[in-house]
Amino acid sequence: MMNNLSVDHLTGIKDLTAEDIELIFKTADSFKEVINRPIKKVPSLRDITIANLFFENSTRTKLSFELAEKRLSADIVNFSASGSSVKKGETLVDTVNNILSMKVDLVVMRHPNPGAATFLSKKIGAKVINAGDGTHEHPTQALLDSYSIREKFGSVKGKKVVIVGDILHSRVALSNIYCLQKQGAEVMVCGPLNLIPKNMKDLGVKVSNNLKEALEWCDVANMLRIQLERQDETFFPSLREYAMLFGLNKGILDSLSKKIVVMHPGPINRGVEITSDVADSDQSIILQQVENGVAIRMAVIYLLASQIER
Repeated sequence: MMNNLSVDHLTGIKDLTAEDIELIFKTADSFKEVINRPIKKVPSLRDITIANLFFENSTRTKLSFELAEKRLSADIVNFSASGSSVKKGETLVDTVNNILSMKVDLVVMRHPNPGAATFLSKKIGAKVINAGDGTHEHPTQALLDSYSIREKFGSVKGKKVVIVGDILHSRVALSNIYCLQKQGAEVMVCGPLNLIPKNMKDLGVKVSNNLKEALEWCDVANMLRIQLERQDETFFPSLREYAMLFGLNKGILDSLSKKIVVMHPGPINRGVEITSDVADSDQSIILQQVENGVAIRMAVIYLLASQIER
């Protein structure tokens, strides 16, 4: 098995090979042992400086990356664009160059524009990790989702996974599709037809707008959050109507002919995508996803940092 990633940056799952994904998972296995020890830190990146650049609000992803960086003993620079010079018209490259002049080795960036991480990776010398770029990709979320499925079943290969909800505005959905397919899973998307992109079938993905049928087909249901902040028009009459047609409740879950695993990338709109009794049930692995997020991000940061020339 190779010891290095085939990429210089993690801008999207599309660029990774199946071997890259396996290497990230094996590395995450080691770090998962670390974060469950009484002393949760390792000195692996003691001389590495990481800048977290969040041009969009984020709580969960930012906290997960920060925790991963601290567990690896890296030095951290946090940059939040909401109160920054970006508001005064400074460009992305200017902002980053200013931060790089502080001798930063690795940049974790979330940005509202699709392709921002790829653009950045071509302009600067530091390693870049995409923490979500608009409606495009969110690679570490897809990796932790697949890792959680692997942990539950022993393998992702041959599993049937349905991604339910607002596929059109979701960066999580696209990254998950790429990641699951590279590992040999079958993927279906389910949601209102006007929230499913036209090119889904071109990606080799099944499409359904019947939740019960989709759930009967799958082994795993990944229930996406409705991205109201990215929708500039109304795609369904009301959240109540969406919940009635595409929300997962305990009644539906118990009526299925087999026990399925329920996931959610968070944050959950309880009572919309899933009800509380589903989110907190023994079929849900939502809290495991959160824990695995730290291990996966430690693995990605460690593997990219190990490629930095000193």
